Amino acid sequence: MGKTLYLLTGATGFLGSNICAQLLERGEKVRAFVLNGDKTVKYLPEEVEVFYGDLCAPEDCQKFFDVEAGIETVCIHCASMVTVNPEYNEKLVKVNVGGTENMLAAAKAHKECQKFVYVSSTSAIPEVPKGQRIKEVKEYYPCDESKVVGWYSLTKAMATQKVMDAAKDGLNACVVMPSGILGPNDYAIGETTGTIIKIIKGEMPIGMAGSFNLCDVRDLAYGCIAAADKGHKGEAYILANEEVTLKELCTLLDKDLHCGTCKFYLPLGLAKKLAKLMEKKAAKKGTKPLMTTFSVYNLERNNSFDYSKAKKELGYKVRSYVDTLHDEALWLKKEGRI
Repeated sequence: MGKTLYLLTGATGFLGSNICAQLLERGEKVRAFVLNGDKTVKYLPEEVEVFYGDLCAPEDCQKFFDVEAGIETVCIHCASMVTVNPEYNEKLVKVNVGGTENMLAAAKAHKECQKFVYVSSTSAIPEVPKGQRIKEVKEYYPCDESKVVGWYSLTKAMATQKVMDAAKDGLNACVVMPSGILGPNDYAIGETTGTIIKIIKGEMPIGMAGSFNLCDVRDLAYGCIAAADKGHKGEAYILANEEVTLKELCTLLDKDLHCGTCKFYLPLGLAKKLAKLMEKKAAKKGTKPLMTTFSVYNLERNNSFDYSKAKKELGYKVRSYVDTLHDEALWLKKEGRI
């Protein structure tokens, strides 16, 4: 065997598309798992082999792994359903947990699969008190649901544990756990990119206190590929950055672009009260609230992560927020978004 085919799910997403680009840059062959009707497939480079399927269909996952004799495969399972709604959602469990189980079963059934990398999330790790840095743990599920908050986080914890169990059973699998994502090439314009656009355009007069942990998407993509190259079997790796506040992000953007900053930053205690009122009003009207108690929790929680293990074992590096925001602004200008 000598030829390797990279099997990539979530290839049309923000992180997946950057993983795909970096694999192609180094001369790898990529097969992308794409959901039927996904319009962002048009952004995939033409040299990518597109496989249409559904993660919830075990037979699709099995076919995705089928290759000719003499070809080895490496799977990076990046696809997942993301939501900021903390409530139980059956589809969320089917896609994030069931879909991962289907991919693991396919990897186990195809002996030419040399490595399986699951892209989890730092939200799957139990939170520790502020002042301490959150580290990888030995077991992800079952977990204390007061420390792994919301059903998206719980599904990522469940799926992470499935991968860890598969590694114990012999599969050469490891896990990467990214924090938030920032940077250029976000064609779907996700929540963070949308916020950056609003700040640059002066459409966010009021911000909030609290913190985020955001990584350059290109650094995360590098970390995912490094895990495929040299991540150890049965290990998890946090891919994070230093904490940053909205005020700090605004100040960095203003220094670079002279776009101004938020006029006022809402204290979290007040934000929480307002969010509760907005949720009550929205529930009566049957609409979505502008702000939720869960979104305030995400700003209030401990967002300090220890990513030293990934630095040491994977050669993971993070670039500065200054560089990432500058590159993102250049890309947004080029795309006519600002």
